[in-house]
Amino acid sequence: MMGAFQVGIVLTILGLALAGERPISDCAERIVDDGYAVETHQVTTTDNYILTMHRIPPKESGAPVVLLFHGMLSSSSDWVLMGPGKALAYILSDAGYDVWMGNARGNTYSKAHKYWPTYWQIFWNFSWNEIGIYDVPATIDYILEHTGQKQLQYVGHSQGTTVYLVMMSEKPEYNDKIKSAHLLGPAAYMGNMKSPLTRAFAPILGQPNAMVELVGSMEFMPSNQFKQDLGIEMCQATSPYADMCANEIFLIGGYDSEQLDYELLEHIKATSPAGASVNQNLHFCQEFNSKKFRKFDYSVIRNPYEYGSYTPPNYKLKNAKAPVLLYYGANDWMCDISDVRQLRDELPNMALDYLVPFEKWAHLDFIWGTEAKKYVYDEVLKQMLSYE
Repeated sequence: MMGAFQVGIVLTILGLALAGERPISDCAERIVDDGYAVETHQVTTTDNYILTMHRIPPKESGAPVVLLFHGMLSSSSDWVLMGPGKALAYILSDAGYDVWMGNARGNTYSKAHKYWPTYWQIFWNFSWNEIGIYDVPATIDYILEHTGQKQLQYVGHSQGTTVYLVMMSEKPEYNDKIKSAHLLGPAAYMGNMKSPLTRAFAPILGQPNAMVELVGSMEFMPSNQFKQDLGIEMCQATSPYADMCANEIFLIGGYDSEQLDYELLEHIKATSPAGASVNQNLHFCQEFNSKKFRKFDYSVIRNPYEYGSYTPPNYKLKNAKAPVLLYYGANDWMCDISDVRQLRDELPNMALDYLVPFEKWAHLDFIWGTEAKKYVYDEVLKQMLSYE
């Protein structure tokens, strides 16, 4: 039986649903509610995952194209969550861009496969390596074919930067399809990561994983309607648990209460976590342990079969020849300044080294920071225009 507190929470959730006050969780519905046109597109990767993209079409044909790609446990929703005049997707749309937002396999909008249901473990047997090799290229090819353009601009956050670098390492022909790549909170080298959650679990989870070798991966932080509704209720700005919800964000990306609008918390809970595989998380843990930017370590048993060597090969950053622009924060617990600058020094066409001029700028401020436009997005737009 449920206690009085649990009953109260459930009744409150039901009351919110009946009153129609629940935050919008669907990306397309949110875009329409914000007064913009929206299109939904699907593409199937060469390994048969079915991905959904959201597009804010331009008002004029032939507009320059930009692809926005989210981080781990995120989705296309993060690019519109802060609303008109603040969210990057809307800022770029207002500037005349044809805005496309990708969704990686396994997240809210891309939980589909041509043959495998999500309750089969094999569906989840991927890391961000596969997202970079299959998902991002398939998304780019679809967008360019649909728009008739030959190139686009790319903006990634966190894992969205990782998968871009993976793609360029393994499929360097995609350099010809990129005008410029804007990497927010670049996640490649992770050896100096300060996130206490990752540092606590990486020594164990970041080892070559025997369970993956035996049975494959599984879904990471699965969500359902009840969990989502409970999170929305507990994380309202007026809730006594609002600080707990904020601290959950700070523990991941760094403390920066000045850049977090508590009114946004329930909207974050309505869209996050958006889904990922366990292997995506394990792969980042391995990066912390090894201090290298390299492929997934399956163990000495399987590595020779996968790679022809006992250790995973490093990604070939020298192949990323399209202009790369780095945007990073001094208070980013996921992507430490020293790790970003190691990446910077290995890129063959590093076009911008931009340390956000706000000393408390944290990892999630790039998508949820109240002053993201002032400190980051205005610079991104200025740089993008220079490549048109």
